[in-house]
Amino acid sequence: MFDVPTSLSPSRVESFTNCPLAFRFANIEKLPEAPTIHTTRGSLVHRALELAYVHPADERVPELFHACLERAVAEYRALPDLADLDLDERELDDFVSECRGLVDTYLTMEDPRRIHPIGLELRLSAQVGSLGLRGIIDRLELRDGELVVTDYKTGRAPSTKWEQKSLAGVQFYSFLCAQVFGRRPAAIRLMYLRTGETIEATPSEQSTRFITTRATAVWRAVERACTTGDFRPRPGALCSSCSFRAWCPSFGGDPDRAAVDSARAVQSVLGELVPV
Repeated sequence: MFDVPTSLSPSRVESFTNCPLAFRFANIEKLPEAPTIHTTRGSLVHRALELAYVHPADERVPELFHACLERAVAEYRALPDLADLDLDERELDDFVSECRGLVDTYLTMEDPRRIHPIGLELRLSAQVGSLGLRGIIDRLELRDGELVVTDYKTGRAPSTKWEQKSLAGVQFYSFLCAQVFGRRPAAIRLMYLRTGETIEATPSEQSTRFITTRATAVWRAVERACTTGDFRPRPGALCSSCSFRAWCPSFGGDPDRAAVDSARAVQSVLGELVPV
């Protein structure tokens, strides 16, 4: 009924396990998702840190990070991620202030002049049989000659109970590093810029191997769902911010109307009269 995807990323694995129906809308039918304050704030802060780390170590002072944030804001003003939020000037000032606060918190967590990055927003991919695994690493660095994967988070840090689940994404990156570079990272890190907390773990051969087991299991479940058309919704805390709620049967919607309604909405915005 649906074409089976040939690759998975950490976000896709998480998306399917959180809600198969939302996965179908976003990754199979590829319906557009409206930007949110949270996603745009995260993307913008990631961009600011990326811009700062392009500079030599001795230049990475707070003033540089603030200038890079301003540059990132200027870039995003022209992008739908920020423009479609439709913020007035006061709201935009508050938004930028929140981003600045996250950057300032980051600067208290480590000395950026002591970091040796060898990859920023680094895209990696590897094959596991017929399945492609891929991901984008926020920062890959060398620490005492060893690889370290760092992932920035602008949301809340998880409770101790959920730490291992939160590390699943960076474990995924550990596997990709091992496949691409032939070296397993010595450490994987999650840096929570809202609270200033860092979670760090040492990947093992077992934890790295588990990534392929889990990804393959998820892919097989995706394959079954594509074949049967059975992408069941999984209602939960994320429903209130879901872009696809109008088509979810848990809220009285019709999933089969999603593609048509979305296409008509796009045509309306573009002012086109081509019938769907």
